[in-house]
Amino acid sequence: MSTPQSATPPFPSTVGVLGGGRMGAGIAHAFLIAGAEEVVVVDVSEEAAQAAAGRIEADVAASLKRGKIHGELASFTSRLTTTADVTGFSRCGLVVEAVPEDMDLKVGSLRRAEAQLAPEAWLATNTSSLSITTLAEHLQRPERFCGLHFFNPVPASKLVEVVLAERTGEELAELSPRWVEALGKTPVVVKDAPGFASSRLGVAIGLEAIRMVEEGVAAPADIDNAMVLGYRFPIGPLALTDIVGLDVRLGIAEYLESQLGERFAPPQLMRDMVARGELGQKSGKGFYDYPEA
Repeated sequence: MSTPQSATPPFPSTVGVLGGGRMGAGIAHAFLIAGAEEVVVVDVSEEAAQAAAGRIEADVAASLKRGKIHGELASFTSRLTTTADVTGFSRCGLVVEAVPEDMDLKVGSLRRAEAQLAPEAWLATNTSSLSITTLAEHLQRPERFCGLHFFNPVPASKLVEVVLAERTGEELAELSPRWVEALGKTPVVVKDAPGFASSRLGVAIGLEAIRMVEEGVAAPADIDNAMVLGYRFPIGPLALTDIVGLDVRLGIAEYLESQLGERFAPPQLMRDMVARGELGQKSGKGFYDYPEA
């Protein structure tokens, strides 16, 4: 259940999200329903910003329909601003970056966001694997920067990894888990390391499942059912890979291989599927078929 609207949440009253894709929209939705006075989403173009607004409105409407929150849809969407103008972050006390998993792209995006922020504002990245410490090296105020790794789909997920870099300040280390709790989620605090905790373990299982398909050990559905029914996973590793996107997981695996060694080397099957455009749900085909994608 979301934080009551009458309560004052511990996070800043105006929150920004850089990137309005599936993850960014989910993060914006989380802050909206938890009581942020305004959420500002900045995307690459006005067309992309409009698409982000549609995603967020759909997420809020779904939460209302399920009874997770109460009120009128307009009472939430009236507090949402979507734009292609990064100067919209100038009034934000916290900005969460949610652009694709590419180091150069994230560095450039974070620097543009930080340039708009007041000195007392906070900045976070939603990266699932890249080094927070390395990203912080490119910022003017690294002590006001941390990782907030949300999970997909954000509205349903109960977990956020709070990743503390070498130069993350003590105040932010104390505040950030409280922000996560105010979103109705559980914080797991980890130090900056390749893949953190969740991605390192999750990708390892996912890669081994792909190798099993590649070797003909079992069909994807049987591998997934083994983990769901035998180990009580909420979703199988191959179905989860389809949700995350094979291209996204390939990029994470390649990064982990560069940092941690050959055990994270992506299987050839994974590379071949990405090359064919079989990216999972978003392309209509991955380890499973999605005809309505």
